[in-house]
Amino acid sequence: MIRSGGQSGTSHLRSGAMLGSALVIALAAAACSGGGGGGGDTASRAITTPAATEPVAPATPDESMVDVTTIDAGPAATEPDAGDTDLAAAFPDLDPPTGAPITVGLVNSEGAPGLDFPDIRKSISGAVDYLNEHGGLGGRPIELISCKAAGSPETSQACAQELIGNDVELILLGLDVFPAYNTYAAADVPVIGVLPILPGDYTADALFLTGGNATLGAAMVAVAHDHFEAQTVAIISSDNPGANASVAALTASLDLAGVVHTTVKGGDNETDAGFQGLIREAAADDPDLLISVYSDAGCLGMMRGRAALGITIPVVTTGICSSADVIDQVGDDAVGWVFAGVATSEESPAGDVLRTIMGDVLDVAPEDVDPTSLGLGGLGLFMIMSLAEYANRMQADGLEVTGASLFDYLGTTDGLTLWPGAGAIDCGFSPTYPAICSFVFPFAEYQAGGEVVTIPDLEAVSSVDYLP
Repeated sequence: MIRSGGQSGTSHLRSGAMLGSALVIALAAAACSGGGGGGGDTASRAITTPAATEPVAPATPDESMVDVTTIDAGPAATEPDAGDTDLAAAFPDLDPPTGAPITVGLVNSEGAPGLDFPDIRKSISGAVDYLNEHGGLGGRPIELISCKAAGSPETSQACAQELIGNDVELILLGLDVFPAYNTYAAADVPVIGVLPILPGDYTADALFLTGGNATLGAAMVAVAHDHFEAQTVAIISSDNPGANASVAALTASLDLAGVVHTTVKGGDNETDAGFQGLIREAAADDPDLLISVYSDAGCLGMMRGRAALGITIPVVTTGICSSADVIDQVGDDAVGWVFAGVATSEESPAGDVLRTIMGDVLDVAPEDVDPTSLGLGGLGLFMIMSLAEYANRMQADGLEVTGASLFDYLGTTDGLTLWPGAGAIDCGFSPTYPAICSFVFPFAEYQAGGEVVTIPDLEAVSSVDYLP
């Protein structure tokens, strides 16, 4: 274990009622108002790059979809002028696209230890199947070419070269640690990503629909400081480059808020006893709040370890830990955990579309899809469906839909929202983070019996005040 102390600042009131709830940061399963229907033939091919040796783990995918109303501290969403049709929900009424095909490249990290995110590719591919039966991208059928990177600059560069060689009009980034921005720029191919991973992504020649470590950490701190009135926070993290980048962003925001913090670090993989040791060490000084940066198996270990030790200090973690795979295994050991970027599902036409797409992807009935438990796959779904909605708005306004024009539309149009909800998209809202397009997060908590529910007054937490 590695333990480090943080700086202190101005003191703030300590909450007397921390309950046993845990605050957790998330990205995955959020912004959900449901999901709907479709099928179609998959127009996709796969390119696999050689596996990287000694892959570098990214920051725990930390950000999330925003499906909630905005607040004063962040950009406000106003409806773009594309007629009165609710294009976010109109997909089932659209005919199969008949225009010229648009070739889209997808780079996603898969197959390497700590960098295996196939759910993102699967959800995007499933959405492409659906869109090719329901409107495409602004009337253009989509040919998706996917390429698997493996956590090294060499594999990311190989993907870039392969995709450019296939004459793609647009690059989509799932989770790619080392995007080959220079290669894409030289070919004049725009790049749109799920979320930034490393600091260089924030100012890259790209647009990310969600905000990455900086906005995630700042939103967590907003909840810690403004909602829980925490004076002290203990962070639990694995010790690898990606997780360390997450912790750095988080602690920078804690310093801005004047919250005292310590960090306890463990291995990428721990035994049950190892996770208990990390939790015991983090809780030793009785902090007001715990933040876990662990994901996947770490979610299980942390939840079970906290429950076994009888610790009731609130926890904050990623939305990855709200996935059905995790919750089904830990059950009520998840009581007291809160997930950033996760919103309660509501019935809506757009929600029906979500359930139909993900039902096909997950091979379950649409009614069995839980939009709050999509994991990282939700990020890919929200990205491609948002872009399809924007492309359809462009088509309705008589604009030509190309990879370049869609990128420009996303970067310059006011009033866009993240499908399927109402979370504001405002690329470049923060001059310090020009590639980021959203800054607001919902927070949800696990309740006994298995339900994950949005926390009242935390439906739309802005990260803006605590951005480092």
